[in-house]
Amino acid sequence: MNIRGLSKTSLVDFPGRISAVVFTGGCNMRCPFCHNAGLALGGSGFERITEDEIFAFLDKRKGLIDGVTITGGEPTLQNDLADFLGKIRAMGFLVKLDTNGLLPAIVSGIIERGLVDYIAVDIKSSPENYARATGVGLDYIRVKETIDLIRSSGVNYEARTTCVPGFVDIDDIVKAGEFFGRFKHWYLQQFVNRNPMIDPSLKSLSPYPVEYMKKMQAAASAWSDKCILRGV
Repeated sequence: MNIRGLSKTSLVDFPGRISAVVFTGGCNMRCPFCHNAGLALGGSGFERITEDEIFAFLDKRKGLIDGVTITGGEPTLQNDLADFLGKIRAMGFLVKLDTNGLLPAIVSGIIERGLVDYIAVDIKSSPENYARATGVGLDYIRVKETIDLIRSSGVNYEARTTCVPGFVDIDDIVKAGEFFGRFKHWYLQQFVNRNPMIDPSLKSLSPYPVEYMKKMQAAASAWSDKCILRGV
């Protein structure tokens, strides 16, 4: 595992749970607004953490945290992800996986082996704007495949979209709902321009006003059992 970060305690990453957060390096997208740019590019600027260090830490946290969130970067790129999750589950912790959904076969295998309790899938934009929002030419149909298999699996999940002006607007929210289908929970996240991003010019981009975010929430509510705003 290319592990490049560890947050010892989080109250927000795993809904309803106290979790540690493990950050992996490397991503198969290049979203211009990514706030984990260093991790997405491989994490070479971050100190590498061994799996043994993670397990030693978790052993000390038994009874203090409920689970572990695996995020990135894009965790499904890690060749030994399933084995890593299996070891975490064997220690008695719940597992949450954050993914961009581009590798449905990996997600499917993890679900079939019972290695995950909660999955968060990023929905970057509408199909028309997916390439622009992700910075690469990709097959967004694979993201839909991932969402469909999670829906049918019974594993608890959420969809989440970072609402970046110029990349995601109300029309994109509606078209994303039409294409990807109805979500159990859809979180709309406010764009944050404080952190280093892949496209540094976006530092000068102002987030949407709260009132516009509420209009996006209303649009997304037609395609979700529950739509929640984050960061507003």
